[in-house]
Amino acid sequence: MKLARVIAAAALFTGGIAVGYASQKVDTSLYHGKSKVDAAKALLEVARVQAGDGSWERIGIGRVYYLGGMKSEGQAIFDGVLAGKHKSSDLFRIAKVYREAGEWPKAKALFDSYVRDNPDDSQEVAQIGAYTLINGDRAGAERLFDQSFNSSVDMWGTIAAAGAYLGVVPQE
Repeated sequence: MKLARVIAAAALFTGGIAVGYASQKVDTSLYHGKSKVDAAKALLEVARVQAGDGSWERIGIGRVYYLGGMKSEGQAIFDGVLAGKHKSSDLFRIAKVYREAGEWPKAKALFDSYVRDNPDDSQEVAQIGAYTLINGDRAGAERLFDQSFNSSVDMWGTIAAAGAYLGVVPQE
């Protein structure tokens, strides 16, 4: 009886893997022969289904819309993520998109909220300090570096700070 249950469970598990794998396939007609914009839109719609309710995943989709010239679609996704219960890391990820888009004031507001909520997150605080320095505020950056280094010593935070003095954006 026990063996029969194990075999049945294995069959269900294996079947579930096959169904899950099949649902991940993307129909090539969505992008073959389409304009770049139409191909991107079709693939992003598939990605939305794949993302489910995951906030980081939705932010990734919003990033492509936002940086790809479809800002209103990306902004709608960001607003949706932030409208519900969200993690402070969602603020950080969206702020990085704004920074990447060259919208520093918008990014800085979210980064400031992140630092208020996560004062001891040394790596991200140093990274925000690096963005701050690269955007011309050395005093503000050095306050963030001080905060980061006082929390803990993190190699990635140290690298972010060093790179910022040379104009190198932190590694994504």
